[in-house]
Amino acid sequence: MPRIAVLGAGITGVTTAYALAQRGHTITVYERHRYAAMETSFANGGQLSASNAEVWNSRATLLKGVRWMFTRDAPLLLNPRPSWHKYSWIGDFLRQIPNYESNTVTTVRLAIAAREYLFGIAQREKIEFDHERRGILHFYSTRKEHDAAARVNQLLRAGGLDRRAVTPEEISIIEPALSGDFYGGFFTESDSTGDIHKFTRGLSAASERHGVTFHYDTPVQSIASDSSGVSVTTGQCTEMFDSIVICAGVGSRQFAAMVGDHVNVYPVKGYSITVHLDDENSRQSAPWVSLLDDRAKIVTSRLGADRFRVAGTAEFNGANRDIRADRVEPLVKWVRCYFPGVNTARVLPWAGLRPMLPSMLPRVGRGRRPGIFYNTGHGHLGWTLSGATAEAVVQLIDEGLRRTNR
Repeated sequence: MPRIAVLGAGITGVTTAYALAQRGHTITVYERHRYAAMETSFANGGQLSASNAEVWNSRATLLKGVRWMFTRDAPLLLNPRPSWHKYSWIGDFLRQIPNYESNTVTTVRLAIAAREYLFGIAQREKIEFDHERRGILHFYSTRKEHDAAARVNQLLRAGGLDRRAVTPEEISIIEPALSGDFYGGFFTESDSTGDIHKFTRGLSAASERHGVTFHYDTPVQSIASDSSGVSVTTGQCTEMFDSIVICAGVGSRQFAAMVGDHVNVYPVKGYSITVHLDDENSRQSAPWVSLLDDRAKIVTSRLGADRFRVAGTAEFNGANRDIRADRVEPLVKWVRCYFPGVNTARVLPWAGLRPMLPSMLPRVGRGRRPGIFYNTGHGHLGWTLSGATAEAVVQLIDEGLRRTNR
């Protein structure tokens, strides 16, 4: 029976381990934290959102980014301190602008393919994760913003997404709790939300039931590949495997370099707040439908009766996990603006590092050396895409094993 190692127990690592175990492989997962889903899969925006699949490599986004650089509470913050990794990544990002349309369509198709896979797992393994299948509503304050979204909508529809324009009156019907004057919006009924941490922890437990071995509190020091297989070294221990799948988030670049590959993942920090709805008025005043404010680049998810997640911002500041008050404050202000009845006295802030590649598409495939595979670099859509990319990398591994055994 083939022995396969998976690096990382975030959402992509755990979905990959589960998919491999379903094929009958012997799987070992290495995770440097004590539990699964303790980094980027801990407290993200909670959306399973094909409607948010537009990649960022567009001239319009670039112009916004330049303007935002001079505003401290803007959705995008770039630390100008020189860094070869950061500026080489930005250079690669700019070179992907001609691929904006095709990459967006590809991402939409991946997101749609991933949906039923994840829903099927949750049902089969009885994973409770505050799942709400109420759709995602994008709203816009001006005609200019709405017209720009309509152009993006053409790409989303080309990828197979059913997403319809809605009037201000329909916005009020879809989510009565939302306060404000809007020009219009777009609504995707097939999108949904949930708690990624609960889902990933539930799936890791299910994977263990299916025979997957998890080594927690186990940082991987090095990996290597040669004719005898792939080695994983932790502390004083080295284990041999037939293959390895690198799902290590922002750490994937370092592991790739150990086996001769260049995987240009950059850590783009995102923030979230979890608003605890401790009183009845707050629970009634918070939305149940997931929202996306395109101007502020803020998303929301209702996580059960008593929690409301709000997430956003992109910060290019290296592998910095500090939670900055000046980046959290706009999220709190946003809640008070659009949901004035929600009490924000008890708010839990969080920051995580999105593993982003310049193309905004994940790296899913083989490495240069035998037995090396990647499923990483999902950026802001890790949960949304994880089901499809796990299936894709598992198919590649199985194909390689079949060829080897001929």
